[in-house]
Parts: sequence; structure tokens; C-alpha cells
Amino acid sequence: MSPTSSTRHALTVYRKELVDALRDRRTLLVVLVSSVLLGPLVLIALSAFIASFEERAEKREVVVAGIEHAPSLKNYFERQTYTVRTAPADYEQQLRRSKLNDPVVVVPPGFEQAVLLGEAPVVEVVSDSANRAAQEGAARIERLLGGYSRERATLNLAMRGVSPQVLEPIEVGERDLASSQTRATQLTGILPFFVIMAVLYGALNAALDTTAGERERGSLEPLLMNPAERVALVLGKWGAVASLGMLIAVLSCFSFLPAQWLLRSDTLQAMFQYGVHEALMFLAVLLPFAAALSAVLMAVAIRCKSFKEAQANSAVVILGVSMLPLVSVLNQSGESPWQLWVPALAQQTLMTRVLRGEGFGAEQVLVPLVVCVVLTAAGVWLVARMLRNAAVR
Repeated sequence: MSPTSSTRHALTVYRKELVDALRDRRTLLVVLVSSVLLGPLVLIALSAFIASFEERAEKREVVVAGIEHAPSLKNYFERQTYTVRTAPADYEQQLRRSKLNDPVVVVPPGFEQAVLLGEAPVVEVVSDSANRAAQEGAARIERLLGGYSRERATLNLAMRGVSPQVLEPIEVGERDLASSQTRATQLTGILPFFVIMAVLYGALNAALDTTAGERERGSLEPLLMNPAERVALVLGKWGAVASLGMLIAVLSCFSFLPAQWLLRSDTLQAMFQYGVHEALMFLAVLLPFAAALSAVLMAVAIRCKSFKEAQANSAVVILGVSMLPLVSVLNQSGESPWQLWVPALAQQTLMTRVLRGEGFGAEQVLVPLVVCVVLTAAGVWLVARMLRNAAVR
């Protein structure tokens, strides 16, 4: 059969499969939810989470139990423009149940007398590590109490005619090498994972329906009776599934642009630098991955006799794609060259570099591109072989 005829047959199958996929309401719903809404909703939820911490920090409140025992400490809090709020009697239970979102400073009886005598009374900062909001505020309260402690030490030394610099022979300065975008990835580093999962689930239904679904409905056998080459049929089917996955990738990447308008946190809005350039760099990584993922899902589903069986078998692919990106989160030793050879992990790594403002070069994107091309070719060849054997039988 001539190449022209094979190309024409592949395009015919491509148009047919793409139209069928777009007519499927479930597919359209997955496209809408996963690619257009999921990523921005995660970004907005993250912004609201950070904004809640910023609002509590702006209130400048400190919850104290036993503040009547420490008038000097109360005076220090007020001079630091903090509002002192009396802790409820059952503050421990409220912290455990996350009803109280601020740590509690517990002042022991006899605090003022102990300070005047030069003793060191124990002041507790009570929080619950399971209560994220209270735990985050504990460090701020500890710094505040440290300021009070240094002030008292400075006054005691001054009263004895000793310079406070005796206790501080050196000055310690901090210098953070991370840029604002790098610091932002500590919060926005989960966004590439959601984009990858959106591409996966967007292509999943179409890949299963065009293979195992057609076999279950009995429409695959009439298709195989056509004189077209099996490779042409497979390329048409794979092209439709890959196009849908790529469409979801495009919508997912560009959906973060308008989502930035709804960010509530000024800090996150200032640090999260995501524009058209970053979206295009995301696509350079995701489009080959969507093509390879479509071929792999079709290769898994073509061996199944029903749609449900294909869903069960594709769980291995879903598990692998969802677990591999976690390696970059759990790995504390930084990026390694081998990560670019692992699908899903390579895409997570490169997209995280984009969010950090580092980007990547052609030599870095070449390795995952070659891996995706090999997976695509292997998947298409396997599906064509299975269809050829089915036609012979």
C-alpha cells in the first residue's frame, strides 16, 4: 500500500476517534476539571492558606496564660505593638482539636519576683505539632520571648556597669542565596505534579475507550476488516489520544496565567513569577510526555477484553506516574542526572527548574525527549502487533 494511502487512512481514523472523544461528555468533563480548573484551584487554595497566616501575623496577637504574673512581660509585648489575649481555660484541648490556631505562652506564678532576683523562670510556649497553624506561630512567639530575654539581660548588665557587647563578641549576619522564585517553589512545587496528573487522567479515558472499549463494543473487528495497514490505524488512534492529552497540557499550563489574578496572598503573588515564557517551557516538556503516555496507555489497554479490565491494568501506569515525581520531593541531595531518564520524574524536575527561574537548556530536555520518543514508538508498535495478530486469528 502506498504511503499516501496509509497517510489518508491514518487521518481518517484520527478524525473519527477525535470526534468520538470530544462527543463523550465524560471526556469533556475530565478536560474541563483537570486542565482548566484543577491547577488554578490548587493555586488559589494555596494562596488562601498563606493569606490566613499573613492575616494572623498582621493582627500581632499573643495568647498568654498567667499574664497577671508578669506585668513587665506584658509591657514588653505592648511596646512591640502586640495585643495580649488571655488564653482560655481549656487551651490544651482547643489546640489538640485545632479550635485554637495560636500557640499559648504559659507564665508560671512568681515570674516577676524570679526575674528581679536574677533567676531564670521557665516560660512555656505550648502548641500542637498536628495543629499546623499553631505550630507555625510558635517560632514567631519564641523570637518575641527571646527579644524580651535579651532586653532584660542588657538592662541587668547596664545596671552593673558592664557593656552588653561583652556577651556578643561577634555579630552573626544571614545571607540567603535563594532567589524569590526559588523560595516560592517551596510552596508552588506541587503545581507540576497536578499538571502531570491532569495530562494522565485526560488521556486515560480516551486511550482505554479507543482500544479496550471498542473491543468490548464489538466495533474493533469491523475496523480490522478494512484493507488499511495496521500501523496506519494505530497511528490514527494514537494521534487522537495524544492530541487530547496535548490539549489538556496546553489548557493546564495556560490556566495558571489568569489564576494569578485571584491570588489573595501578596507574598505569593510577588514570588510566583509565571508568564507566557514559563508556560511555553512547560509545554516543551509536557507535549512529548503526553504523546508517550498515550501510547503506553493504549499498549496496556489493547491486551484487555473489557473497559473495566483495562482500567484495572492501567492502575500500574497511574501508580507509577503519581509516585515517581515524589522522588524529587523526598530526595534531599538535589538533582541527579539519572532523574532525566525517568518519565514523569524528568518532567517534574524540569518544570520545577522553570518555577525556580533557572530554566533548562536543549541538552537537558533532549534526554527526556529521547525517552518519550522510544516509549511512543514501542507503544505504537505493540498496539499494531496486537491488532495484526487479532486480525489473523
